Amino acid sequence: MATKPAPKSASKDADHSAPKSKKMLFIIVGAVLLLAIAGGAAFMLMGSKPKKADEHTEEKETSKVPVFVVIEPFVVNLQQENGDQFLQVALTLQVPNGETAETLKLFMPQVRSRLLMVLSSKKASDLLTNEGKRNLTDEIIDQLGEPFAGGGKGPTITDVFYTSFVIQQQ
Repeated sequence: MATKPAPKSASKDADHSAPKSKKMLFIIVGAVLLLAIAGGAAFMLMGSKPKKADEHTEEKETSKVPVFVVIEPFVVNLQQENGDQFLQVALTLQVPNGETAETLKLFMPQVRSRLLMVLSSKKASDLLTNEGKRNLTDEIIDQLGEPFAGGGKGPTITDVFYTSFVIQQQ
């Protein structure tokens, strides 16, 4: 009798090992399938055709990184309301790309002259409010967007930032 129970326990072990090996087989097949799908997706995303050189430079020009041109501070006389009034201003221009920044630097004497003409035509009361500063910003963008001497199209100014803005009365 002792010999009969031994074969039954061996068959029980065989029954238990078969489902475990099937589970392991399904896990391995599933993992391989998952890796194959992930690899295929990565290949599709990274496998696009290489960009040409001019496409690459065009992408850099239209990048989201802002380009700024710093205008050195200067002082202008404002239109008289009650006594002499002066505006000390420092501003920074935001432009869409480096080429526009280089153009503005090349024509900096004209840029400063245009700014001087715009600013000196204002009264202190026009510039004290936020709305007055916004109107000034729009006028600066319009004036600097005009073509410079030498013709062609004027530069695009996307925004004006005032880094110093002091009105003094004497």
